[in-house]
Amino acid sequence: MAGDGIVAGKKFLITGVLTDASLAFNVARLAQEQGAEVVLTGAGRGLRLTERTARKLPEPCDVLACDVTVPDEIEAVRADLEQRWGSLDGLLHAIGFAPESCLGGSFLDAPWDDVATAVHISAYSLAGLSAPMAPLLAAAKGSVVGLTFDASVAWPVYDWMGVAKAALESTARYLAKSLGPQGIRVNLVSAGPIRTMAAKSIPGFAEFEDAWVKRAPLGWDINDSEAVARSTLVLMSDWFGGTTGEIVHVDGGYHAIGA
Repeated sequence: MAGDGIVAGKKFLITGVLTDASLAFNVARLAQEQGAEVVLTGAGRGLRLTERTARKLPEPCDVLACDVTVPDEIEAVRADLEQRWGSLDGLLHAIGFAPESCLGGSFLDAPWDDVATAVHISAYSLAGLSAPMAPLLAAAKGSVVGLTFDASVAWPVYDWMGVAKAALESTARYLAKSLGPQGIRVNLVSAGPIRTMAAKSIPGFAEFEDAWVKRAPLGWDINDSEAVARSTLVLMSDWFGGTTGEIVHVDGGYHAIGA
């Protein structure tokens, strides 16, 4: 573990690691390379997959069970971190899920129960995690960073996940307002499409990939998440100490270009 990196000595809780293609995995890897201690979370049937993937990191790290729809599991993570570290420098929210009915172009047919699941896991969980961790984050003047996909427009096939991302972006702004007096920053990284397990599960997601490769001014590699990981880690570091409520686009500039 590096002793002089940009986050040397920091302590991070990182959610959303499933495979080594996960955006969160590369953030965790880079955090360790830059001197941070890391704890991951996993949930349900994916917990063992997260545990296996954690072994691919440069340094061994613990994986805690945390289903964001179960308050008792969130509280157990908080208690563990309080005993383990006493404070928390950074929390990465890289969680998103929508039932099959909420994706793929059948926007008008999705039932409320499925939509509620998508919003709960993909948006409300940012607040559901941040609020219990706030005392630990406040002790370190820490940072909450979430990953989003530009919710300022409607996308083909993204449907209710797009709505959930819009809710996530609004939630981040309200959290920035609410947690700022405690010295806690809350920001989002709006990433271009990366070929992760989550992306592959969205019907028609290849349309996003093709469009980005053609239109992003800086170009875009759907298999390379290094730029996203680096930008995320900088937001989790002290280098953006005066920034909160922001959405940083790491998408090759695609968001700035009209059709």
